[in-house]
Amino acid sequence: AASQIDSKRNSHKAIIMILLTGGPPHQDMYDLKPEAPSEFRGEFQPISTSLPGFQICELLPRMAKMMDKLVVIRSLADCYDQHNMNQVLTGWESHPIQGDSPRIPGHPQGGWPTYSSAISKIQGAVNPAVPAGVNLMPNGAADILRATPGDTGYLSMAHSAFAPNEGAQADFVLDGISLERLHHRKALLSSFDRFRRSADASGQMEGMDAFSRQAFGVLTSSKLAEALDLEKEDPRVKARYGIPNGPPQRGGAAHFSQLLMARRLVQAGARCVTATPSRFPLGRMAQGAYNWDWHKANFGEARVALPMLDQAVTALIEDLEVHDMLDDVTVCVWGEFGRTPRINQDGGRDHWPAAAAALLAGGGLRTGQVIGATSPLAEYPVERPVRIQEVLATLYHNVGIDVRRTTLTDLSGRPHYLVESDPVPELI
Repeated sequence: AASQIDSKRNSHKAIIMILLTGGPPHQDMYDLKPEAPSEFRGEFQPISTSLPGFQICELLPRMAKMMDKLVVIRSLADCYDQHNMNQVLTGWESHPIQGDSPRIPGHPQGGWPTYSSAISKIQGAVNPAVPAGVNLMPNGAADILRATPGDTGYLSMAHSAFAPNEGAQADFVLDGISLERLHHRKALLSSFDRFRRSADASGQMEGMDAFSRQAFGVLTSSKLAEALDLEKEDPRVKARYGIPNGPPQRGGAAHFSQLLMARRLVQAGARCVTATPSRFPLGRMAQGAYNWDWHKANFGEARVALPMLDQAVTALIEDLEVHDMLDDVTVCVWGEFGRTPRINQDGGRDHWPAAAAALLAGGGLRTGQVIGATSPLAEYPVERPVRIQEVLATLYHNVGIDVRRTTLTDLSGRPHYLVESDPVPELI
């Protein structure tokens, strides 16, 4: 019976990870504390959801209505106090910053691979014309956030996520060039420099061979270019995502087009798509500015950003369901840490690694539940603390990878487990 069901599915197993880089305010989204003193509770009112007894922020009404299709984890307990997305991308506190030493012993040479690169290594591409991983991070964000969603770590650079820039569809059009001519035009391979990552010489040649095969596969097919071209999408579908009529602040809704593009990329064959909704239009991220890092005017920022996130995320989930993809595609929405319970003198919230939240959907998860609880001021988990590695283990499980048995070999020949946690048992 299971094989008959699987044969009817419209998609392969995949992950769409939405990074709210900078650290979203958990207590102003999914963990409101209306009974707390005014200097803690914030300005927003809680509203009821389709999950009895569970309330979320009034700025998230669409999520409230579809809570039966969602999971909220409000007790992430082991975040690292740095603007570094590597922990949520790899499960490990890697890539030390400004002299800070990693807390995890046995840090491998080259660093830990991101979930996208690990899945590419283990499962390969669904379609040779579409990379297994795609990174939709805006230009410049990697330098600011000390992380790249497609970082291969100790793996070959052949498993780096493809990172298209705005308007990159033109890079994939052969425009009448014959395959013979293409073979001799090495300059075209420079269009794929975004695939390359620093790699030790021990794995570089093997990686380059795989990279070259992938580059030619992409160039000789229109599949990836079509997936990236939102002009081919139904205007009614785009309107559900808030495209193109978003608010003028934060670059409008243009950056949330990443979520629609993510669905199209998975449909085309991508296994992992990482999106980073930004306050800036693609390619114009300002140095030193973090998208959700609201040290000032937290509530004014939230009044613009949260309704846009609400519309785009719920549109994505509805879209996946319409295309019969929701049971196969896991959506994960989170940032690198939470925000301080106490509101500061500038009306903002500062960094707070002791408690954070995540939103999950799809992938066959047991949805319609909230996991964990924090103290009365949202300071720290008091019920069912969840580790970031548990969430990553769940994502791996949902694409068919057994984290208890699967290992990858680093540059010294030493095998490593992907993570050292089991999946969240409440979800599977």
